[in-house]
Amino acid sequence: MSTITRRKLLATLATVAAPEFTPRLALAQGPPALPSTETPKGPRFAYQEVVERARRLADQPFQETTTWRLPRVFDKLDYDAWREIRFKPEQAMLASGGGPFRLETFHLGFLYRRPVTINLIRDGIAAPIPYSTALFDYGRVKPDESLPVNFGFAGFRLHYPLNDPHVNDEVISFLGASYFRFLGREQKYGLSARALCVEAGTDSESFPFFREFWIETPEIRAGRATIYGLVDDKAATAAFRFDLAPGQDSELEVQATLFPRRAGVKFGLAPLTSMFLAGENDHRISPGFRAELHDSDGLLMETGASEWLWRPLANPSFARTTSFLDNEVKGFGLMQRDRTFESYQDLDLSYEARPSYFVEPSASWGPGRVELIELATADETNDNIVASWTPAAAPAPLLPYVYAYKITACLDEPRFSPNGRVVNTFTAPAKALGSSEAAAVNSKRFLVDFAGGDLGYYVADPSEVEVVATTTNGQILRKAIAANAHIEGLRAMFDVSVKSGETADLRLYLRAGNRALTETWTFPWTSP
Repeated sequence: MSTITRRKLLATLATVAAPEFTPRLALAQGPPALPSTETPKGPRFAYQEVVERARRLADQPFQETTTWRLPRVFDKLDYDAWREIRFKPEQAMLASGGGPFRLETFHLGFLYRRPVTINLIRDGIAAPIPYSTALFDYGRVKPDESLPVNFGFAGFRLHYPLNDPHVNDEVISFLGASYFRFLGREQKYGLSARALCVEAGTDSESFPFFREFWIETPEIRAGRATIYGLVDDKAATAAFRFDLAPGQDSELEVQATLFPRRAGVKFGLAPLTSMFLAGENDHRISPGFRAELHDSDGLLMETGASEWLWRPLANPSFARTTSFLDNEVKGFGLMQRDRTFESYQDLDLSYEARPSYFVEPSASWGPGRVELIELATADETNDNIVASWTPAAAPAPLLPYVYAYKITACLDEPRFSPNGRVVNTFTAPAKALGSSEAAAVNSKRFLVDFAGGDLGYYVADPSEVEVVATTTNGQILRKAIAANAHIEGLRAMFDVSVKSGETADLRLYLRAGNRALTETWTFPWTSP
């Protein structure tokens, strides 16, 4: 049996992204080695090193073959078998630094076949985490062959005392392509964020992926965790820095440096991905005993002119892309506003506790558009909603494109759309609710509930409030308003008529005099 020194071990781990195994001895017991605690003699690891790696990688041809040929026992795992491979909590890393965070890795298998190198940074020195069978409880899976120390991992997660000072809850997870999710207090996983979108919604879409991570060892009583990531794709490379501050509404500050490999690529920056199957405004698919089923129910956007827009999500019968042009967008997010259990009736999945993610640029992003993509889906297992920011001018090849933003994970953050908010959106045939038969041809009735802000003042006399409804096509037939005591707000109604087969962009808000009382509801509608 040969002896593996630390020097040989680190040299071996440096090849973790190679496409095939090398016959090396597996570490079968004991936790992984941690970086040395000695005072570093060279430069300390910093974000700029990840930027330089991304720059050099962009100069090289993209390596399409990047997945292991997994050992037979892991090659054809189904989801349930893969989930049984669990990281042992007693092997969690970062504890030696005395801080509140704990790191666990995900095992390769099932859909996750591309190995990711995960490094720990301690005292400025970065060192890879070696694979060890001692890290995992394999459940029904029985590894029947030696695994190399550079076997790699599928991703990782951090734990933190988020909801209880004595319990470490999962607070952030990086798993699969460039996807990641994080939580605030009393939240349950739902939608995801991504590092980067490439040609989303087109036949040329590709999925960038993390090649490598570096995690700082937090200090004692640290309230933040810092993570660096290197992203690769045939269209671009990118360096990322993530600074996580867990709390009631956890915040993730993101720095990014993008290096396009070619010109004319449509990049989606700060992308969010979610699921919408059915809601009160869309019953095209019936989810059985559950009246609604979605991770998010609307897109919220604050424009450069400080107007708040609310766009209800839908599960369309065909793919649909909606663009919101703006010069200085202040923020956008996919929000879950319906927090009522009765809307979902799901005891296991807790849709009412799934977080909203709101993105705010740290500096000007210039002109561009928030792009919302809605895909048709027949079940809740597909993420069919994508929202991202696309710059008006495509970033130039091989030149650094630098941007930064913050994502907030929240249940109900009042500062996002501080006036009256859309609570519900309903549709109905106009004819069935009072329009004349002639007027009801090619028409639809929309009913929108608003609550919050100063609307409670007007519940006693809604006549003081004006319904401002517009359409880009066709005509508004009539409009009305009524008090809705059930939400301590107001219900606005309008009928719109559009020629058969044509589409109109609808807008609606409430005002008193010259003062807007609510955000602006907007929705595309195609007449049958």
